[in-house]
Amino acid sequence: MKTRNFLLPVATAGVLALTLSACGGGGGGSSSGGSDAASQGLDGRGPITYVQGKDNSNVVRPLIEKWNAAHPNEKVTFKEQTDQADQQHDDLVQHFQAKDAGYDVASVDVVWTAEFAAKGWLQPLKDKMALDTSAMLKPTVVAASYKNTLYAAPESSDGGILYYRKDLVPTPPKTWDEMMSMCSIAKANNMGCYSGQFKKYEGLTVNASEAINSAGGAVLDADGKPSLLTPEAKAGMANLAKAYADGSIPKEAITFQEEESRQAFQDGKLLFLRNWPYVYNLATTEGSSKVKDVLGMTALPGKDGPGASSLGGHSAAISVYSKNKATALDFLKFLTTEETQKFFATQGSLAPVLGSLYEDKDLVAKLPYLPVLKTSIENAVPRPVTPFYPAVTKAIQENAYSAIKGEKTVDAALSDMQKSIESASAGQ
Repeated sequence: MKTRNFLLPVATAGVLALTLSACGGGGGGSSSGGSDAASQGLDGRGPITYVQGKDNSNVVRPLIEKWNAAHPNEKVTFKEQTDQADQQHDDLVQHFQAKDAGYDVASVDVVWTAEFAAKGWLQPLKDKMALDTSAMLKPTVVAASYKNTLYAAPESSDGGILYYRKDLVPTPPKTWDEMMSMCSIAKANNMGCYSGQFKKYEGLTVNASEAINSAGGAVLDADGKPSLLTPEAKAGMANLAKAYADGSIPKEAITFQEEESRQAFQDGKLLFLRNWPYVYNLATTEGSSKVKDVLGMTALPGKDGPGASSLGGHSAAISVYSKNKATALDFLKFLTTEETQKFFATQGSLAPVLGSLYEDKDLVAKLPYLPVLKTSIENAVPRPVTPFYPAVTKAIQENAYSAIKGEKTVDAALSDMQKSIESASAGQ
């Protein structure tokens, strides 16, 4: 069902972004002393710690139990972080800066790879530490690389999906305007119409980028420079601002992250929800879910058809400060086996990184959302890939939040966003 070919446009964009970010400075691993640490502990074997965000779907613990049963002298301890991406990022930064040997393997969001690699914190997966990526989807490998070197093992991919109430909406909307026209259905049923994730955090960068890209605009142009002063970018941001102002996006959505928005949808308070594939598993199995039998899924709506999801996903990276890198590398290989990838998909609704699994009839039968996810990833656009990503995403979040709430006009917000990204990309 899914092959490498249909993802080539995304891969090409990722390579371009990586090339541009490399030209933008940020230095290599040696600037942080990482190159010396990277040569140490390569043969080390023994217990390791795996660090990842909250295990909402219970996929990590069973896998670690399986690993530990087979590796009694190289057991893995799970260090569970919060479910908030910003806090996960800051926790990793704190421990990497402290050269903490106790954070052996970390789950890294695709947008953190360039930053962490540029600072010399991630073990390059080459030579003795090489990992076979030939069976993996190309964009997942690109997202786990920096300056043409692999720094992490692709663990899961991701694409945004529009969930809807198929009992109330027999035919899902294909465009943003069509979806907005269906808000009368929500009103008639005393529920909110649409929500994504609009709190001032990483999820807002995702949602704002999707709105801009889906309207035909771009956060960055083909040369990697901010391109926010266009009619298309304005139209995309205006879609969110107008929907919030007229109540199509409920007022409480300005506080929503992934889990709050999922809960609102499952509680029957929303007609449409933009979220990640993991919602499918929870919305159809949790006893309290009011949508388990009426859950519909489709591609994000765009201007004239499917919109542009932000490419998501996580990779597993080895810290350069780990003392047991041989064990850590074996654990990375374990995370990317076909058996583990199938478990991620069936247990956690996580998109596999192995292309062959999208053609697995049994898997597609169990996970009917896979065709929708294929469309999502086909149309996905990477978030900016740069060593200065924290500053870039902050600029997007702050200004998009102000535009949606009406604290700034859309024009002023985009102008300020443009200037801030230019400054961030220059390392200022």
